[in-house]
Amino acid sequence: MTIRVLLADDQALLRGTFRMLIDSCADLEVVAEAADGAQAVELCRIHRPDVVVMDVRMPGTDGLAATGTICADPDLTDTRVLILTTFENDEHVARALRAGASGFLGKYVTTDALLDAIRVVAAGESLLSPGATKALIAQFLATAPPRPAAPPPTPGIRELTDREREAMTMAADGKSNDEIARELHLSVLTVRTHIQRAMTKLGARDRAQLVVLAYKNGLVSPE
Repeated sequence: MTIRVLLADDQALLRGTFRMLIDSCADLEVVAEAADGAQAVELCRIHRPDVVVMDVRMPGTDGLAATGTICADPDLTDTRVLILTTFENDEHVARALRAGASGFLGKYVTTDALLDAIRVVAAGESLLSPGATKALIAQFLATAPPRPAAPPPTPGIRELTDREREAMTMAADGKSNDEIARELHLSVLTVRTHIQRAMTKLGARDRAQLVVLAYKNGLVSPE
């Protein structure tokens, strides 16, 4: 099945480059391009894409506001948003996730990483780049109340296998699935399975919440 993609970026040259890359893949197709957030919302309602590759900073309605509108629209429940931006800071990451984005990548990513990210998000999984993970952690640490000396563990934390706990810990340390796979000598698919099972056992709705739970349960520390 072909994954249908909408590109939202105010730079026409960048959209053209992304279109060529995406359309060169047999399983991906660009169905529309938007130059701002309002146009992205309008074109989503017309074309019903599987994935929107959304820039943050655009004139008028920005990408984060557009993401919120798209994710809140009951007619667009099958459309997922992948944020792609040069501004990978804690405020943008937190706002994007609250708005309902399924993924967050910096524009410095490789071509293969971008194409893989589109596929991952289209499959219903969440994806955060290492930089976005660190930004999310910074946001969490800045806003979380002081932890008690011995906080109660999250239900399900003791049900994690050693591999699931290991993959979760490495994800919370900002490592991508590819990096985890290399370090643990596993396939990327196996790493995704461990992450997904950990999310299920802990009731985490996405990878971002899994990262926060790793910090809350002491699997990793701010230091």
